[in-house]
Amino acid sequence: MSASQHKLLSELGLNPDSLSDKIEYIRSVRKGLSGVVVKNTVKLLENRELIVRILGTTSSNLNRYYRLKNMSRTDSEEMLDTIRVYDKAARVFGSMEQAKEWIKSPIPALSGEKPEDLFDTFEGRKWVAQVLGKIEYGEFV
Repeated sequence: MSASQHKLLSELGLNPDSLSDKIEYIRSVRKGLSGVVVKNTVKLLENRELIVRILGTTSSNLNRYYRLKNMSRTDSEEMLDTIRVYDKAARVFGSMEQAKEWIKSPIPALSGEKPEDLFDTFEGRKWVAQVLGKIEYGEFV
């Protein structure tokens, strides 16, 4: 795990191994992420509407999530998978700021869609991660 990944996860209030260790990822999902993780993610990613969409809630109801001790497995996995894709983008582009810019831009390899518009489904996040993998290895599509 890189120092930047460790820092990101610490800032969000997550176990530093949550993204790099599959069993720790699964444990985190099963236990349920805390509302503090949601609040910190909204602040770090500066994308409240994305978090509202992936959690299937309303902007005014998001504060309810902030107070949860443990979210459901489904919501926890949505959040953790989203964080994983953002982390991958930050590693590919060298910074979280550049990752956030890319995620908000239409991408030809995603049929002209903005990556953030695909994050509300597992298949969409998987597709974004695949494109990031191609960029990482120089296979520009």
